[in-house]
Amino acid sequence: MTILQGKQVSKSGAIHGSGHIGHNDPDDGFSDLHPAYSTLQAMAESNRCLYCYDAPCVTACPTSIDIPGFIRKISTGNPDGAAKTILSANIMGGTCARACPTEVLCEQACVRNVSEDVAVEIGSLQRFAVDHLMARDELPHPFKRAPLTGKQIAVVGAGPAGLSCAHRAAMLGHDVTVFEAKAKPGGLNEYGLAAYKMTNDFAQREVEFLLGIGGIRIEYGKALGRDIRLGALRDGYDAVFVGVGLGATNELGLPGEAFDGVDDAIAFIEQLRQTEPKSDMPVGNNVIVIGGGNTAVDAAIQAKRLGADEVTLVYRRGAEHMSATEYEQELAKINGVVVRHWAKPVAIKANGKLIGMEFEKTELHDGKLVGTGEKFEIRADQILKAIGQKIKTDDLAGMEIAGGKIVVDENYQTTASGIFAGGDCIKSGEDLTVQSVEDGKQAAIAIDAFLKTA
Repeated sequence: MTILQGKQVSKSGAIHGSGHIGHNDPDDGFSDLHPAYSTLQAMAESNRCLYCYDAPCVTACPTSIDIPGFIRKISTGNPDGAAKTILSANIMGGTCARACPTEVLCEQACVRNVSEDVAVEIGSLQRFAVDHLMARDELPHPFKRAPLTGKQIAVVGAGPAGLSCAHRAAMLGHDVTVFEAKAKPGGLNEYGLAAYKMTNDFAQREVEFLLGIGGIRIEYGKALGRDIRLGALRDGYDAVFVGVGLGATNELGLPGEAFDGVDDAIAFIEQLRQTEPKSDMPVGNNVIVIGGGNTAVDAAIQAKRLGADEVTLVYRRGAEHMSATEYEQELAKINGVVVRHWAKPVAIKANGKLIGMEFEKTELHDGKLVGTGEKFEIRADQILKAIGQKIKTDDLAGMEIAGGKIVVDENYQTTASGIFAGGDCIKSGEDLTVQSVEDGKQAAIAIDAFLKTA
């Protein structure tokens, strides 16, 4: 349980107490959303676990972490052993402990919900264990490489999928070169997650830890389609893994969308993550965020914490249709964000400068979303779009694309021989960090099998 502006909020979404909402001090608005457990807290919470046989929490985890196993190790005073159990299934378990929607995955499946209505805080325990191990610089990397195979693998993208693939491939004895378009590794872990979820430069510390296995080299400023080509990589390496994510953003399709002050929420979050101190980040006085996912919520909360007087999140459907979890939606409200449902943007209003947005109320008619004809306006000097992302198709020739995703088979192999893919750029589950990590891990195992038969 964490305390936010006078209210206590558990990851289950329950809110207790009352207090002032919506502080505007940017210097204290980006502290850790969920403060780390002390050893005493971790021991107490670990003893709440029932250590279920065939535990439903494990099934609910995309990476199938042995949750009862690692929690038992914490309860017996072995947090480093717990961390190794976690990291053997999810090498980016530290980020996932901070940002994964555990309230709809492992913690929702916890049997404690039935008997007590309060799940074991699995995410907090996972963070405790991983952080404990990572803090021990004197220890060697917890995993060793298999005998070297002499095989060379190219990985495109140093996001969760690419890094997970690179680590597992290195474990299996292969040498890996990662090509990353940006100046830092981490993908959305570095550039796309809210600053209050990833404090103290954790994304970079996690990558440094991951690279400790050896056999992985990262080349920065190498963008697919600009600096590197898949055909050349396929010719120069024994296998290629594509983990490019969804690099392009969707548009509203409204006149004035290119107007100054209309920005992508992802770009806003990325700029904030790279700004120090955070108080130097410019923000509007009246901000509108369009969207219903976690990115929209992250952008709205951060705009409020930066000092915006009024932040309104507008979504075209109802709260139950939002992809943001109930917990995230409540977090937005606690932070003073006004949430309006059943409204779609129809016009951007400007008079020399951005002054607001016009919306039309919506409703479902025979299962189809339609406008009611009733319109209203909200003033704004900044509009943030969080209406989804799409794949960049640059240099993806030779691979089948369907539904905006790269098509892969059960072994993560694309329709181009020797090229594999995973993460948000394929359709394997929810677009979550934890799913991308699983994709990368399983793709590396498939690549290893492919190389043994090639």
